[in-house]
Amino acid sequence: MVLLLLYVDDMIITGDDSTGISDLQQYLKSHFEMKDLGNLSYFLDLEVTSNPDGYNLSQAKYASDLISRSVITDTNVASTPLDTNVKLTPSDGALLSDPNLYRQLVGSLAYLTISRPDIAYAIHVVSQFMSAPRIAHFTVVLRILRYVKGTLFHGLHFSINSPLILSLLGCRLGW
Repeated sequence: MVLLLLYVDDMIITGDDSTGISDLQQYLKSHFEMKDLGNLSYFLDLEVTSNPDGYNLSQAKYASDLISRSVITDTNVASTPLDTNVKLTPSDGALLSDPNLYRQLVGSLAYLTISRPDIAYAIHVVSQFMSAPRIAHFTVVLRILRYVKGTLFHGLHFSINSPLILSLLGCRLGW
């Protein structure tokens, strides 16, 4: 099996057939200008590392850049992405005068859920208020960002021993 993932001008070729991969690379090189950058380490803001236990996916640089773009200037971090007692409604407090930053941050945080399923529910909650975000909603977004700030290097681990097992790096879920 040979798999090709293509996004604009970025490509990943992988599979279990090394001859097939090599043949595909040669075919593509004969028709397109391309460079072989070696083993996968970074693709679409996903950082990929391998170790003897398997593969790790994270978006630490993306998350760090997102925090830098946000309005957070303090060093505070949050221990959870969402307060368990939070109950947001469409009429919580005053409307934001400029909802653009809210929308940008929530959209960026939604992309971060690729490697951070631990924030998916919190992002689901705040994304419900994209059309008319309020100050209370923005406060929750800031809490999510503070949580991400304290857990920058969390991500996904794909075990080499069991390809169907997915676990969170640096995170313990106690359901």
